[in-house]
Amino acid sequence: MTTPNPHTDPRGFLRALYDAAVARALPAETTAAWLPPPPEGRTVVIGAGKAGGAMAQAVDALWPEDAPLSGLVVTRYDHVPPAYKARPGRIEVVEAAHPVPDEAGRRAAQRIAQLAQGLTADDLVLCLISGGGSALLSLPAPGISLEEKQAINKALLKSGAAIDEMNCVRKHLSAIKGGRLATNCAPARVVTLLISDVPGDAPEVIASGPTVPDSTTCADALAILNRYGIEIPAAARAGLESGAFESPKPGDARFAGHQVHMIATPRQSLEAAAAVARAAGITPYILSDEIEGESREVGKVHAALARSVAHAGTPFAKPCVILSGGETTVTVKSKGGRGGRATEFLLGCAIALQGQSGVHVLAADTDGIDGVEDNAGAIVTPDTLARARAQGMKAQEFLDANNAYGFFAPLSDLVIPGPTFTNVNDFRALLIT
Repeated sequence: MTTPNPHTDPRGFLRALYDAAVARALPAETTAAWLPPPPEGRTVVIGAGKAGGAMAQAVDALWPEDAPLSGLVVTRYDHVPPAYKARPGRIEVVEAAHPVPDEAGRRAAQRIAQLAQGLTADDLVLCLISGGGSALLSLPAPGISLEEKQAINKALLKSGAAIDEMNCVRKHLSAIKGGRLATNCAPARVVTLLISDVPGDAPEVIASGPTVPDSTTCADALAILNRYGIEIPAAARAGLESGAFESPKPGDARFAGHQVHMIATPRQSLEAAAAVARAAGITPYILSDEIEGESREVGKVHAALARSVAHAGTPFAKPCVILSGGETTVTVKSKGGRGGRATEFLLGCAIALQGQSGVHVLAADTDGIDGVEDNAGAIVTPDTLARARAQGMKAQEFLDANNAYGFFAPLSDLVIPGPTFTNVNDFRALLIT
């Protein structure tokens, strides 16, 4: 397919880069190279994440038809590929809520924990883990109710805590995350296939690491909760303070012989987008796939870089496209606002760009959903602020209200691909011509 001309169709060009990044992370394209041979015994597939449905579909299609295969994977509502939903395979896929867990997720996690019981050394457990799995695989630690876990999760999401901090707390208040799922599979061999959605691609952070050792501690979780002023129930605090909720650590013999394979990463997706830009005659520059921080502030920094390129040709010569990934955060300070990390990044970026000519920006989540909305992100153009003013909208007021969705929707600038069935987190592209 021909890539739109970046000079005459900058919106189409940026969307082509996003589509290339998503395509590189699709399980159908990345799974085959990492599948082990069938074992002497059974193969049980378990897992969770926004890519869970597509990962299950890929494994079902690739696994020999005459080899035993069964299992259960949980994914987000509306994240099962239509073809697999219409004709389910040997692996059952159920849906639950994200980012705040619900009863469907708790039931799925309980069933998955049960599937890990009673296995033998001849059996193989294939664990399919992707971003979002932490909320979807919600089985609270003893003495903690689902409602209490939901309240803690909501507070973490609004606090501005980084993903590794949130997952540290989540895994220590869980009966299944932080390596516990894998230890429950003993003595079966466990092979984990991961799609990374976190800065640094640390397996123990992705979906709160249900099948890998955990290097964080109960004390770390308490420190994070105290840092952000998050109240927790007495039973949760007692479990953390006593160490009763401690997770299995590196060196634990129960992880011996287990394998972990990273089948898709943010860096690979950024490189795929860069290849498309290069083929279109635009020089790409990948800043980093590990950018974190407050979304609006990261937007300002990206805008400053784009303005420097546009005005002075430094540090990059134009035309070029600047690419970045990672996982920014939003500290929610206003009730009633709508929007996720990508749109808040863009609103901060647009205000800082101040209508800079020759700069177009796309930011979108690679899972197709920005937070809890129906969009993946949006696009900023040189006339974004002018078009907003013509509609009586003041960008700063929308940013103060954490209402980036409400800003970009009337401008028809939202990017709405629908669920992509994968997840390598934030994708940002700034085209300077």
